[in-house]
Amino acid sequence: MKALLLENIHADAAKSLEAKGFEVETRSGALAERDLIAALDGVDYLGIRSRTHVTRQVLESATELQSVGAFCIGTNQIDLEAATELGVAVFNAPYSNTRSVVELAISEIIAMARRLTDRNRDMHNGVWDKSAIGSHEVRGRTLGIVGYGNIGSQLSIVAEALGMRVLFYDIADRLALGNARRVGSLDELLGSAETISLHVDGRSENKNMFGAAEFAKMRPRSLFLNLCRGPVVDLDALHDNLVSGHIAGAAIDVFPTEPKSKDEPFVSKLQGLSNVILTPHVGGSTQEAQEDIGRYVAGKINDYETTGSTSMSVNLPEVAAGPLRERRIVHLHHNVPGVMARLNSLLAKHDINILSQTLSTKGALGYAITDIAAADVDGLLAELEGLDETLRVRVL
Repeated sequence: MKALLLENIHADAAKSLEAKGFEVETRSGALAERDLIAALDGVDYLGIRSRTHVTRQVLESATELQSVGAFCIGTNQIDLEAATELGVAVFNAPYSNTRSVVELAISEIIAMARRLTDRNRDMHNGVWDKSAIGSHEVRGRTLGIVGYGNIGSQLSIVAEALGMRVLFYDIADRLALGNARRVGSLDELLGSAETISLHVDGRSENKNMFGAAEFAKMRPRSLFLNLCRGPVVDLDALHDNLVSGHIAGAAIDVFPTEPKSKDEPFVSKLQGLSNVILTPHVGGSTQEAQEDIGRYVAGKINDYETTGSTSMSVNLPEVAAGPLRERRIVHLHHNVPGVMARLNSLLAKHDINILSQTLSTKGALGYAITDIAAADVDGLLAELEGLDETLRVRVL
């Protein structure tokens, strides 16, 4: 079992995997496609964060790859369609850094409302400007949240605890928490809130969802935050609205194109604007979040290797496998009628007794975990691999 962990994934992940018998190689930065293909030779498990792109070509070249662990929330850097077709399990950490992102958003809302960036710059330049002009409390002001998932909903709770009024818009039917109120359209939200914070995912239809038309509908002198995905916002349109003063301040943590490491330069049209807070995609980068992500995703990788469990997999049918009893057959297959009958016929042919069996399907895939009485399975394994429906089969 060989694992490759990239992009400074927390050391606890490597320690956890090594304790389970994995051979672990760690690298500090992201890898380009060609380098990643070379690095995956002989690798069973890959761990990445947001800057490494796992393309179809990478997946097709890495014939021994069993699983990809995204040690972050998003998985849009992975070709999920190709991973699913090839039977490569993908896991992520959908909850681990939620609080860290929320705390950064809250701190930036307060910093912009109090004009702390201006005050900090003036003090460093030797200017003592003790003035309340343009400085406001956030209490009593209205926060508009676009995307009310794990992060958006928790931001709602914390903002309300500070005395803010919270409105949110989501295309999915979400339960409002506390006193937050759902609005019927994005336009209604933009015209009602004094601060807009984006918390949507990286699906292709969200690209440039926020541009000149959306900024024009925001209230004059509003604040704007994007801590979700870089391609969601048209930065040229944001720049123009900041320069004109229509948008009073912005906090941007994610960008359409981001350096793969600190050795590459960062360039943005927003640089040099005093009313903009720029951070290098650090929304979830706290010690607490990275430790929890490292533990969580490494645990999912280990469970998949040792028990076949796909619980919380992004792309495969979910089966929460219990402890291994004697021997276990893990069978990922095309979801077509009769496949389980053929699987069980082969077990009967080899006089193998079934102790338990669990099946889950998801779209075109089926995933079966069959516990069997200890037996010689070499001949069975070859026949299972020969089934037309089989994508992957393992015996644990």
